[in-house]
Amino acid sequence: MAKILKVSTGLTGLAVATNPHHTLSALYGKILRAVSKMPQESAYRKYTEQLVKQRADAVAKNKDIAALEKSVACGQVEELIVQAENELILARKMLGWKPWEKLVQQAPAKQWDWPPAQILEPKV
Repeated sequence: MAKILKVSTGLTGLAVATNPHHTLSALYGKILRAVSKMPQESAYRKYTEQLVKQRADAVAKNKDIAALEKSVACGQVEELIVQAENELILARKMLGWKPWEKLVQQAPAKQWDWPPAQILEPKV
């Protein structure tokens, strides 16, 4: 049976990936290296590492692109590549931001209250 090559993603501006397994494996490896530099108890590290390991495992197990897309269930491989590129950018920013560290100064009172303002019902 002949292999059908994808000619279009059907998404404007998103070209067909020529070697998605290699690209995703490389990106997932870079993300895992970035988050490994964060403290193990960091929520971002825990959940990002868990998700990326699942996706990297799916890439390794599914050599067929359609099977990979079905396994991950988050779009076409080209979309997975965009997601991984964005996650890598965020992971590197998080290393600089260090959100796991204590605040430099105490947060203002009610900063984390929700909703941020008291909404009063109109009087009829």
